[in-house]
Amino acid sequence: MPPYLSIVLPAHNEEERLPDSLNRIQAFLAAQPWASEVVVVENGSQDRTAQVAEAFASRHAHVRLLREAQPGKGRAVRRGILAAGGEYRFICDVDLSMPIEQVARFLPPAQADAAIVIASREAPGAVRYNEPAHRHWIGRGFNLLVRLLAVPGLQDTQCGFKCFRADAAEELFRLQVLDGWTFDVEVLFLARRRGYRILEIPIPWTHVPGSRVRLARDSFAMLADLLRIRWYAARGRYGPSR
Repeated sequence: MPPYLSIVLPAHNEEERLPDSLNRIQAFLAAQPWASEVVVVENGSQDRTAQVAEAFASRHAHVRLLREAQPGKGRAVRRGILAAGGEYRFICDVDLSMPIEQVARFLPPAQADAAIVIASREAPGAVRYNEPAHRHWIGRGFNLLVRLLAVPGLQDTQCGFKCFRADAAEELFRLQVLDGWTFDVEVLFLARRRGYRILEIPIPWTHVPGSRVRLARDSFAMLADLLRIRWYAARGRYGPSR
């Protein structure tokens, strides 16, 4: 039987944080009544991320490692989501800035009607801990552009914790083409075009130092990606909406 939940961990240069995160995820999953798997996707790391994941997988049958030669979070997530077999597929940042125990809130019976449930640091009831003010305001500026150009109404498309029902995951990630940070926006834009219901839920979130986002360079690239999404849609690259 396929697992009920697949947790997909994109991992680029995560040798330091990955062991603790895998142990915490393993402890959480071991306490659940349903079958699960963990798919670690190492992509383009210059450290021992792959070896760390491989060693952990050798001791835990439900953990597996996939390797991508090139970096890019969008590339890694697409590979992991499409390789996963779960009825629900959960994207999870290695830093676990959201406690892993919150995952149950993304699944039935807590959420029974939405095809996609995304974590939000901005929805009413969310709590943010230790986030530098400049990162917060840069994020809010980017979200304003996201709402204007791609997905109106969603307050936090960039939080790294998202859950997809299998049918939605299979359809959307086969259409997704962006390899970088803005893949989240692209997938949610596609979900709206395809008529999937997206639910945004508040979470407790803690800023963890060591973000892989380089604010100056990546901000310009992400803005260019927003325009690219609109261009691809206009040119028919994503196929018809419904």
